[in-house]
Amino acid sequence: MNHTIGDGTSYWNFFNTWSEIFQAQAQGHEYDVPISHQPIHNRWFPNDCSPPINLPFKHHDEFISRFEAPLLRERIFRFSAESIAKLKAKTNSESNTNTSKISSFQSLSALVWRSITRARSLPYDQITSCKMAINNRSRIEPPLPQEYFGNLIQVVSAETTTGELLENDLGWAAWKLHLAVVNHNDKAVLQSLKEWLESPLIYQIGGLNPYSVLMGSSPRFNMYGNEFGMGKAVAVRSGYANKFDGEVSSYPGREGGGSIDLEVCLLPHTMSALESDEEFMNAVSVSIPLC
Repeated sequence: MNHTIGDGTSYWNFFNTWSEIFQAQAQGHEYDVPISHQPIHNRWFPNDCSPPINLPFKHHDEFISRFEAPLLRERIFRFSAESIAKLKAKTNSESNTNTSKISSFQSLSALVWRSITRARSLPYDQITSCKMAINNRSRIEPPLPQEYFGNLIQVVSAETTTGELLENDLGWAAWKLHLAVVNHNDKAVLQSLKEWLESPLIYQIGGLNPYSVLMGSSPRFNMYGNEFGMGKAVAVRSGYANKFDGEVSSYPGREGGGSIDLEVCLLPHTMSALESDEEFMNAVSVSIPLC
């Protein structure tokens, strides 16, 4: 499935439905197959948008580019539920706020952002950012059901200098990510769509900030609950396509219970530095080399 057509929510709903069909047929329900999350294909557009939308391009070279990834090193870092709970408690304690709770994933993302930035040995005045893929279905008003099939993700971002990120504590970084998420509401979604409609563009991997970290996928997706006659999956991997320096994919841990696996892609020397980062590795339960 091309990512332009469907986001992670759509992909895993499709995969989970496929598994349901397989299991139902294995039990003799060849034609009467119950589907718990029927995909919704009706299209949604903002009120002031009238399709079709014309893109301002005359030749495919204007919006298609072949991204060639540099030599990268990949690792799977496994975080137990206990380790993540400690991170969440630490960030909420350090942020000193009683108005809102920093989530487990925001806490983990803050740790990754700080640790990779430190491993890159960037100048203190260098701007760095942590970007997080976010699902718009529940953020627009009225909300769309999770079964809506399409690509409804955007990227929210927290930005600061390397010096400020590393001089402050983990809770400070997590709070910046938390604010980026909670401020991404219906108004923000519609404003970004309005700006895109006024000046359409095609997003390119090569255009990302080389000093950023992008947190993609989600540990909330049902990845290990699928069954195709071979038992529970041994592991989840994403392959080599669309990989770049600073790309982090998050998966639920195989053991469940709130554990998370992170698939991290970095330049080789940065990965070596990350694996020697005391703060990061103290939180890691298991490290698995991929390439």
